[in-house]
Amino acid sequence: MDDLFVFSEEPENTPDQYINHKKPWKVLIVDDEDEVHKITKLVLENFEFEARKLEMLHAYSAEEAIALLKQQPIGAPIAVAFIDVVMETDTAGLDLVKYIRHQLDNHTTRIILRTGQPGQAPEESVIRDYDINDYKSKTELTASKLKTTLYSSIRSFRDIMMIERQRMGLNKVLIEIANTSAESSLKGLTSQILGQIANVLDLEEDAMYCTVLSEPHSTDEASVEFKVLAKAGGLFGDLAIGEKCNLPDELKHLFLRAWNEKRSVRTIEDYVSYIGDDMGKANLLYVRKTPCFSELDLHLLDIFIDNFSKSYTALALKDEIERSQRELIYILGEAVEVRSKETGSHVKRVGEISYILAKAYGLDTTTCELIKLAAPLHDVGKVSIPDSILNKPGKHTYEEREIMRTHSEAGYNMLKQSQCVSLQKAAIIALEHHECWDGSGYPNRKSGEDINIMARITGLADVFDALGSKRCYKDCWPLNEIIEFIQQQKGKQFEPKLVDLLLENLDEIASVRERMPDTH
Repeated sequence: MDDLFVFSEEPENTPDQYINHKKPWKVLIVDDEDEVHKITKLVLENFEFEARKLEMLHAYSAEEAIALLKQQPIGAPIAVAFIDVVMETDTAGLDLVKYIRHQLDNHTTRIILRTGQPGQAPEESVIRDYDINDYKSKTELTASKLKTTLYSSIRSFRDIMMIERQRMGLNKVLIEIANTSAESSLKGLTSQILGQIANVLDLEEDAMYCTVLSEPHSTDEASVEFKVLAKAGGLFGDLAIGEKCNLPDELKHLFLRAWNEKRSVRTIEDYVSYIGDDMGKANLLYVRKTPCFSELDLHLLDIFIDNFSKSYTALALKDEIERSQRELIYILGEAVEVRSKETGSHVKRVGEISYILAKAYGLDTTTCELIKLAAPLHDVGKVSIPDSILNKPGKHTYEEREIMRTHSEAGYNMLKQSQCVSLQKAAIIALEHHECWDGSGYPNRKSGEDINIMARITGLADVFDALGSKRCYKDCWPLNEIIEFIQQQKGKQFEPKLVDLLLENLDEIASVRERMPDTH
């Protein structure tokens, strides 16, 4: 099921690969007597467990068994091994058990020792000293008892693998919850929970959908639309994430019932879970299993969905807080622009351009996101500048220019006490975005890499966008003149590497203004 889940990539050799109802159970026979192999194969020829047949592997010595075990893919181990005690040596079988458990670190394969010479290895001491699951005399293993032993061993192997799959899935869910980006966490968590439910219930490939219900505009069921949030399989065709999903009438009725009653509903094959949060949002998780759900399936579903709902709500709240913080930063940044009698989108564009430059510079994802969030507050200190100076249409006097320059330290002092990481970064940007690469800037005449990289990036983004914007003291510059000026300032006002990156990414940077035009 590696390629089924949107938003995530399953690693190779996961337990999903060896708990697959389409593949046979692997059984290894290790015995130096050819007759034992023939009889075992004959007895188990038509053996099936959970509609899966057997794949018989044969080794006639411990050495051959080791070679076979090494050839097995990590993600498809042998379910059961019948091992003779006495082969090329009196303890060959026991030594093989140690090799499997300790050298190969394989604790999942169920091992059944068989011996024709019980006196060579007393049952009590063998069971006590070796990590095996059963010990039988060959005379004990009649056809009936051989099958009974195999049933119980495969069932044990299956349960161990299921626990391992759940452990791995839970680990991935926890990693998603810890993700610093709320948006990706919500997507990732949804994908991981889909994978976990599929593993636990051993679902068919087209068995599951997670959809979000659009708000009904009327009581007419035909008018209600569903949007795909995440999916597994192709039950409704090649729907892309975010597409509207036209459900069959019987399923639409089931979805609406869950929505209206705000609870999980089910039929023999269909299960729709209502997942609400404290902010009035709700999603519907749809699962289908054929031929039908067992009571254990439903119990496991309830447990998973209850925990998923709690985690999803927590992450949705985190997402809401982050979006609110982002919007407040934009509002505050734009408030400075309004006071400057400019009603545009300059601060948002500075954030976007800074993000593009940060990515091109090779900064990590977290830093890129932080600069995008913090850069719009670069000029917040201008609230401390008198209107007569801030909105003066002509050139400033020396004294006025010195007053204008105080906005850097004023912005820093406003933000530096915050415990919020993005505002702490914004404080540094506010303080240093007018520092110059050659040391001629202000307020502290820093130079080169002594200037914080976020401030170096924001300073260039600010100038690029400001020159292309109309101000009370100037008209907007054409792009070719902006580029010419920035090239002239390469190595002076701006870091040379950043200038090169701006020119290399000019089309993407210039398109930001098209996406976020000024509003006058």
